[in-house]
Amino acid sequence: MESIWLEYVWTLFILIGLEGLLSADNALVLAVIAKHLPNDQKKKAINYGIIMAFAFRFAALFAISFIANVWQIQAIGAAYLLYLGLKHVIKARFGKKSKNIHEEDKEEAAGKGFWPTVGKIALADLAFAIDSILAAVALALGLPDSPLDDFGGMDGGQFIIVVLGGIAGLILIKFAATWFVKLLNQRPALETTAYAIVAWVGVKLVVITLAHEDIGILDHHFPHSTTWTLIFYGVLLAIALFGWFAPANKSTEK
Repeated sequence: MESIWLEYVWTLFILIGLEGLLSADNALVLAVIAKHLPNDQKKKAINYGIIMAFAFRFAALFAISFIANVWQIQAIGAAYLLYLGLKHVIKARFGKKSKNIHEEDKEEAAGKGFWPTVGKIALADLAFAIDSILAAVALALGLPDSPLDDFGGMDGGQFIIVVLGGIAGLILIKFAATWFVKLLNQRPALETTAYAIVAWVGVKLVVITLAHEDIGILDHHFPHSTTWTLIFYGVLLAIALFGWFAPANKSTEK
């Protein structure tokens, strides 16, 4: 029995690291979407975003079986993240050269106002909540059954691991969001990088959707395989490094 709990503790540490990566993406998106609001509204929008991230992830915890089994929910989350990420990346890469991309974003944010920006943050939070919970459940389901009763459609011990990992991720969002706001001012190229990461997380949800038992285009176990895990985080790291060392960052540093 002790060996089972040691495995649970080890898995929890791994899950906290995983949630840290996903929370960093979520926090970066909060910072990017609210970036061009006035400072007082920016802080308020990010705080609302953090509250919504808490609400969505806790709600997702109690809808685990629903999220894991309804591919339409996964597909909607994937479609929104792809739209959000690719829209900005394409605009940054192929938009009008006569106008700076950040000026366009600033005008767009000003035109939409505070509450539409909060709504955009809410949609992003919802999509990231789905991805976070699916990743946590996939990891927890690999654990042996515990002596605890079932809860939330899964073994009680596994459910507790998912909840603790989710709480850790939410705490990381709280501290990361403020840091990313400052970092974006120092390294503006990270804004486009952030959206590229968002699109890549959308691809991850597409893979999960296509591997759903009701779709069957991909093998059901592929999204949780070592091969796909290495591909996903390898590309994620490559995107992050490219954005960090982009020439635009150097030219704006003081």
